[in-house]
Amino acid sequence: MQHDRAASVRVAKSPYGMGLHASADILAGATLLVFTGEVLHRDEVLSSGRDECYPLQLGRWTYLDLDARSRVVNHSCSPNAGLRSNRILVALRDIGCGEEICYDYSTTMSERRWTMQCRCGDLNCRSTVGDFHDLPTPRQQHYLQLGVVQSFIIEEFWLTVARSDHGKGDSPPTVARNDRGESDLP
Repeated sequence: MQHDRAASVRVAKSPYGMGLHASADILAGATLLVFTGEVLHRDEVLSSGRDECYPLQLGRWTYLDLDARSRVVNHSCSPNAGLRSNRILVALRDIGCGEEICYDYSTTMSERRWTMQCRCGDLNCRSTVGDFHDLPTPRQQHYLQLGVVQSFIIEEFWLTVARSDHGKGDSPPTVARNDRGESDLP
């Protein structure tokens, strides 16, 4: 199994065109890829004519226009990977050599405007990929426990919980922000 900090991955054909695949056995928790690209404001994304499925939502109004390698990571309703610290793709379980690496796009979306038909083929397929708030509550809780939900969505989630509980229950996490206004939550 792969023990290195950055696991061995490669771009190869998948049932959806191209995809990211393990080049060796990878252990759960391994870093697979750091998503990179230009940071854009939502207005720039919408006015540019870029395909809306490629930019990764980093905040309510900020997106990362993913580089070519990051764009090929496909969606699954039962993912073997997830994003931590807003850009770091990690293995959620052991991944075998040759296996395609996928994450649930809904863990990165909260814009209430874009959806896509899901063709992941998993037994638990939701048929539509949408925002985090559209996920069933048990699935939301699962992803929150795994730490693979974008930090701005966690903030929104806690605000919703606080409003529904009228200030009772758990306190939301403290959120530190960098110079781009992005939080540093995992």
